[in-house]
Amino acid sequence: MDLLNTLVDKGLRRELPTRDEALAVLATSDDELLDVVAAAGKVRRQWFGRRVKLNYLVNLKSGLCPEDCSYCSQRLGSKAEILKYTWLKPDQASEAAAAGLAGGAKRVCLVASGRGPTDRDVDRVSDTIKAIKDQNEGVEVCACLGLLSDGQAERLRAAGADAYNHNLNTSESTYGDITTTHTYADRVDTVQKAHAAGLSACSGLIAGMGESDEDLVDVVYALRELDADSVPVNLLIPFEGTPLAKEWHLTPQRCLRILAMVRFVCPDVEVRIAGGREVHLRTMQPLALHLANSIFLGDYLTSEGQAGRADLDMIADAGFEVEGTDEVTLPEHRASGGCGSRGACGSADSDAIPEARTDLVAVRRRGAGTDLAPNA
Repeated sequence: MDLLNTLVDKGLRRELPTRDEALAVLATSDDELLDVVAAAGKVRRQWFGRRVKLNYLVNLKSGLCPEDCSYCSQRLGSKAEILKYTWLKPDQASEAAAAGLAGGAKRVCLVASGRGPTDRDVDRVSDTIKAIKDQNEGVEVCACLGLLSDGQAERLRAAGADAYNHNLNTSESTYGDITTTHTYADRVDTVQKAHAAGLSACSGLIAGMGESDEDLVDVVYALRELDADSVPVNLLIPFEGTPLAKEWHLTPQRCLRILAMVRFVCPDVEVRIAGGREVHLRTMQPLALHLANSIFLGDYLTSEGQAGRADLDMIADAGFEVEGTDEVTLPEHRASGGCGSRGACGSADSDAIPEARTDLVAVRRRGAGTDLAPNA
């Protein structure tokens, strides 16, 4: 396909595709899917070889969030039967992180529900960052605490944080349909605050919320404009008890097209398959490694992932290798710089709306906030 040849050439040069080209990737047919994966895989290998970076989530504070994000099981008014607990102590969080690091994770992501941290919360997380770094040489720590106030990013950086995550989630034009308690501009402002403080910016999206192809392209172009170093691609987990519980729009093929589009638009950044890969990619997860160079190991914030050992086996069986703590994730040119309307989804063939698979959504009952061993 001329389209794919053009996109590969642009990706190898770090040149931005046109919007029409990005949309055309999402509109490809099932017959073309392996060609799309192979083309985006060339771009992925150019910048990241066959390395896969492992990340491990520690949910510092679960549930009881005052925000009304429709996709979130921790939202205000959520009836999802998730774990709810207040702040983990630094030693508890460090112990939880150790399990993931022992399983091969290179980065620990410290996440807390809520609109944003108080100054006391920043002190608490700073103590946790120091505890983790004191016990684990070479570990990267990313904080994800919501909207940041002035000076908080700098304090996290001083405590040893390497990155800050705050996702845009969806396009600016549809953001108000998903969340009303804060704005798209608020999210952009927090990503910019992290950047300005010298933190590596981690910001991504959620696919499967009923958005159009145009919405997906809009948010990925916005992420490139923000110059995020890491772009997590979340695949909506339709938790029972949330407003989006019935939004089962994704097929494995649709997910692969979305990941390929993200790779073409953001060729030299860390593209991470985040929450929902087990639910929506299922047995096609190994193909996604040809598009993304990063995954979460084990469980997520409020849902369970596949066993950590299965993640490692999948990476090895697909011919990839786990990225070591002594390796720099980003290409040299990045690392040296520091850290529409909502419509029907996509193209024809297997992008027809699939049957809801609520049996695939497993609420997390182990790890942080419980007495049971974590999945790592």
